[in-house]
Amino acid sequence: MTMTPFKQKIFVAYFDEMPQRIGREIVVDGVKIAVFRLLDDRVKAIGGVCPHTQGPLAEGIVSGEYVYCPLHDFKVSLLDGAVQEPDDGYVATYDTAIDDDKVYIYV
Repeated sequence: MTMTPFKQKIFVAYFDEMPQRIGREIVVDGVKIAVFRLLDDRVKAIGGVCPHTQGPLAEGIVSGEYVYCPLHDFKVSLLDGAVQEPDDGYVATYDTAIDDDKVYIYV
C-alpha cells in the first residue's frame, strides 16, 4: 500500500494584498516558490527558479497562464510547470487555496 505524504498548508498572503500578475516569492525549507494571482483571480504556485539559468520566476512577466523568466524569456506554464517549446524543462507546481481572504499553498 502506498501512503500519500501529508501536505503542509503554508500561508502566503492576504488575497486582497496580492496584485494581479505580480509574483511573490516565498521560501519553504530552502525551496523557492513563486506565487501568482492571475487576472481571473485564480492563484497559482510553481517552483520559483527557472530550470535554464536559475532566474527568479517571481520576477517574471505574466501573460495569461504563463510566466516569462526575467533572464532569458523562457515561457513557463503556471498550470503544469512545463517550459514551452522550443525550450524544454519543467518546474514543480503546488496546490493553492483561498480561505477567508487568505492564500495558502500546500507543500
